[in-house]
Amino acid sequence: MFLDHPTLTATNSLTEPDRIERLTRVYGYVVALADLSGNQSFIEKVSQMHDHKGTLIVFWHDTPSEDEKDLFSKGWASKMGDGTTSVEHEV
Repeated sequence: MFLDHPTLTATNSLTEPDRIERLTRVYGYVVALADLSGNQSFIEKVSQMHDHKGTLIVFWHDTPSEDEKDLFSKGWASKMGDGTTSVEHEV
């Protein structure tokens, strides 16, 4: 079992707790997509996910591949996420 999951934070999370719930759903969705693609080491690269006013910011321990970045774009654009492709990446 993997225990070092990323920190989930959001702007205005105290007044809008659904933002953290949305990040939790997107995280699970993205990890499932990575597992299906055979990329089990993906989960170890993600350090933090932050929802800043509808923009997903993903912080990485290691530089992600374009395919790994695309997993977050798919997750955020899905019904699990915000429905947009507004995703930024920070290493």
